[in-house]
Amino acid sequence: MNVALEMLWLVTDGLVQLLIQPFYYISILFVMLFYRRQVGLERKMFHIRMHSWGLQTWRTLIGGLAGGIGVSLLMAFVGVTLTQAGVICIWVVSLLLLLVRVRYLCFAYSAGLLGIIQFIISFFPSWQPTGWLGSSVDTVRSLDMPALLTLAAILHLAEAILVKLQGDHLASPLYLESKRGKIVGGYEMQAFWPIPLFLLIPAQTSGSLLPWTPLLGGEGWSTGFSLIVLPVVIGFGEMTQSMLTREKASSGFKRLMLYTVILLALSLLSAWWSPLMIVAALASILLHEALSWFSRYEEQQRSSLFAHPSQGLRVLFIVPDSPAEELGIVPGETILKVNGVVLRTKEQLHSALRMNSAFCKLEVQNIAGESKYLQRAIYAGDHHQLGVILAPDQDLTIVASMRPVSIYQIIGMKLNTRHRSESVEYNPPPFVEPKVERETFKL
Repeated sequence: MNVALEMLWLVTDGLVQLLIQPFYYISILFVMLFYRRQVGLERKMFHIRMHSWGLQTWRTLIGGLAGGIGVSLLMAFVGVTLTQAGVICIWVVSLLLLLVRVRYLCFAYSAGLLGIIQFIISFFPSWQPTGWLGSSVDTVRSLDMPALLTLAAILHLAEAILVKLQGDHLASPLYLESKRGKIVGGYEMQAFWPIPLFLLIPAQTSGSLLPWTPLLGGEGWSTGFSLIVLPVVIGFGEMTQSMLTREKASSGFKRLMLYTVILLALSLLSAWWSPLMIVAALASILLHEALSWFSRYEEQQRSSLFAHPSQGLRVLFIVPDSPAEELGIVPGETILKVNGVVLRTKEQLHSALRMNSAFCKLEVQNIAGESKYLQRAIYAGDHHQLGVILAPDQDLTIVASMRPVSIYQIIGMKLNTRHRSESVEYNPPPFVEPKVERETFKL
């Protein structure tokens, strides 16, 4: 009973710590600015609001809170030794990495970098600088790196689950320019989850003992336990033009699970054999970079899914609560006919919808190549394309830039787009019948 009461008191105290700690509010503000900028980008490219930045923020906050509870419970059995100075050190490194590149705002990078720094300064045990530098060096030396790298692995387990559950809903459509100069549709699947962690740590003074012994920490738990709050941010960033968003999210889930298993194994082994610590720290960063590199390579090797076929118009996105969503049209499908008119251009779609101002009939080819026939009444105020956002034409002048987004662009609400120097009309090379040379045989 004493353990339960002390745990309840510590959790209550932890909630107060969370509410007065600035780092959690910084992460929430960052997430809000990020989704607000994303909505602005959608408005500029499609002239319609497809997502609500407030709803997207709440979705990630709730997902992050659930992930934080799950990770905190797992870490209660793993164990970690951390001080308030260590929390500040982790956040300082995270903010510095954020200034370099937005996707570096991930615990895997900050924990891995701190592991590398700790490994380097371990070769200079007699180095004792003074002032704030000395305090920083002492803090880095005291960090429980195997436990922090284990925490990074478990956080990516939570990230994998969140990507699987929410990645499809957090995707934003874009118009992109392929490596061949053709304008295609695609999706930016980027999300950040603020994760509040309530970590049990060995108590500095005597107190109640846990009914179990955490895996890491050894004799440190013999004096009892305490609790510390560590707000962190985990993020997922992918861009696809060759897969449906749910397929990309499923692919990302599998790769993150593989990353979690490898990093978790290296981190736990480093607690028993210290030379593996630097291996785990390097793996935390390099394997994460390898995931991003392989995703980009995979996209380059695949043809675009969101480009118009020779007959019909390919669907890129369905506006929520629109007639198209009610009809059951989904991204990746092809609208072949409207009111009996075979479609090849958007102008034909608009003309066919105006043929009957009160009703429309559609023939749609699904992703499996099967045709389905849909019909619906048209009401005043409906979207002029029934809520269907189509793959782009080749005369667009504004496309999304493939350059990484910086924190300065997010704060300044600068949209990552660029104007094409000229409208490029994409014409596939004509089919040339192969010339067959005939040999004449003389008898």
